[in-house]
Amino acid sequence: MKTQVGIIGGGPSGLLLSQLLHLQGIDSIVLEQHSREYVLGRIRAGVLEHGFAALMREARVAERMDREGEIHDGFFIAHDGIKERVDLKGLTGGNSVVVYGQTELTRDLYEGREKLGGIVIHNAEDVKPRDLQSARPYLTFRKGDDVERIDCDYIIGCDGFHGVSRKSIPKDKITEFERIYPFGWLGVLSRTKPVSPELIYAKHERGFALCSLRSQALSRYYIQVPLQDTVEQWSDEQFWTELRRRLPQDVAAAMVTGPSIEKSIAPLRSFVAEPMRHGNLFLAGDAAHIVPPTGARGLNSAASDIYYLYHALVDHYKKRDDSGLDGYSQRALARVWKGQRFSWWMTTLLHRFPESSAFDRRLQETDLAYLFSSQKALASLAENYVGLPF
Repeated sequence: MKTQVGIIGGGPSGLLLSQLLHLQGIDSIVLEQHSREYVLGRIRAGVLEHGFAALMREARVAERMDREGEIHDGFFIAHDGIKERVDLKGLTGGNSVVVYGQTELTRDLYEGREKLGGIVIHNAEDVKPRDLQSARPYLTFRKGDDVERIDCDYIIGCDGFHGVSRKSIPKDKITEFERIYPFGWLGVLSRTKPVSPELIYAKHERGFALCSLRSQALSRYYIQVPLQDTVEQWSDEQFWTELRRRLPQDVAAAMVTGPSIEKSIAPLRSFVAEPMRHGNLFLAGDAAHIVPPTGARGLNSAASDIYYLYHALVDHYKKRDDSGLDGYSQRALARVWKGQRFSWWMTTLLHRFPESSAFDRRLQETDLAYLFSSQKALASLAENYVGLPF
């Protein structure tokens, strides 16, 4: 096979890039290791910054997002038995976020690719990017007993943290920065009415908690747990009891509980790989960087990568201008590190660290008190939360 852009990874990043390029007359093929059902079964965050929502509209796959997605003009931070609101819209001059599940977003992108006749090859095993330093890179993969090859101009790695793309770069050509946090998030999805119309981030001496939602009939809740905990250790009843302990009394009393539809524990890490280009291989999204979910930057940081790559590839094919491709890594990393800083700050502000001293805890309390005493500090939080400019 032959195409202009070979994309590894059929998640939101790879599908969105493929869709955007198709609308500009640029061919691509997406290779996905798993089945479509497996990809759509992954439960992920669903807070989209306005820049991501705009990209979905440009890709002509935003109809359901605009119809069913919930516009949130703010969120709450709960602490010391009270909750205080961060007015995103007021603090940023009118910006907000869209709450729309990543599973639904991915489904919309799949349907968009189907309508345009896009090629997405599922169950592509043993994918290998080859000849990355040459002008004619190519991909090989196995489909059943057959090994196939795709010749392309560029390869885009959107295959996540554990994918093959980043691992294909020689170790002496890439630098990795990482912080592992000493806890994870135990998350429960339930078919219950959300306890709040807007997200509640809760800081508590027993650990962090988050009240989120997918719709007015689907709730998503999280609590901070030790890294060594397993899902089997937490019954639904134990989860709801612990969640209530970490919330203000009025919120806990109003909570509607029910059986978990999905339950999982996600470890928290901060990770960045530099550079995000090696020859004609470009990394995007989780293949190059991971953030703790506290600041809702993960999917949104991936969207900015796709924005830069999309425009760079359009400039290459339509204007013979390679400045966007040559500057991609530096430009993307500048925004990635700002997202890392914000996610790290939100995580350290709201979580209980097992090794923290009395001094550390007093600083944490002071940081939170300062935040709500300063409009400029709140405005900085809001600016980062709704999304920095691309």
